[in-house]
Amino acid sequence: MFEKALTQRSVASGKKITLKALLSAGLIALAVVLPQIVHIAHGQPGGVQLLPMYLPVLLGGCLLGSKWALSVGVLSPVVSFAITSLMGSPMPALQRLPFMIAELAVFALVSGLFTNKIYENGLWAFPAVISAQIAGRLVFLGLVALFQSVTPFSVAMIWGQIQTGLIGLAVQAVLVPLLVIAIRALLIKDKK
Repeated sequence: MFEKALTQRSVASGKKITLKALLSAGLIALAVVLPQIVHIAHGQPGGVQLLPMYLPVLLGGCLLGSKWALSVGVLSPVVSFAITSLMGSPMPALQRLPFMIAELAVFALVSGLFTNKIYENGLWAFPAVISAQIAGRLVFLGLVALFQSVTPFSVAMIWGQIQTGLIGLAVQAVLVPLLVIAIRALLIKDKK
């Protein structure tokens, strides 16, 4: 969506890359900060329930498309882990990190597939987010099933966490599309 809006404005290629890189960096920063805020306000159970890192990644997919959002999906948990490790409390935990990288990459890729449709009609953000959530959670669960003999996770444990996180997924399934629709309206308004 962002790419199309920039193209409509005849923004030069180099400037497009700079703007998309800045937006990506901002979303990654948000993916690091939001979980910290949620954990301060609600503790670790709040993170499992609200899934705050997912919101910027889903937003990135809808706005940036799959290629750029993939960097947001992969780097968000990596940067968060690196920064929070320096503070003595890594988030996500090292054992969970590879699974979250895969899950958030899928979130970004799937929601990013809808970016052109979202530019045409903002309501496409709803199926984009819901499809990404389902695909990402299935990938996480599938990877745990595949590697449960070498990880501290079991399918039952992750299934329980998925059920606990349904609140966060439901909130994001509404909030992210509404944010995307609002941003789309601003981009189209500025275009006219």
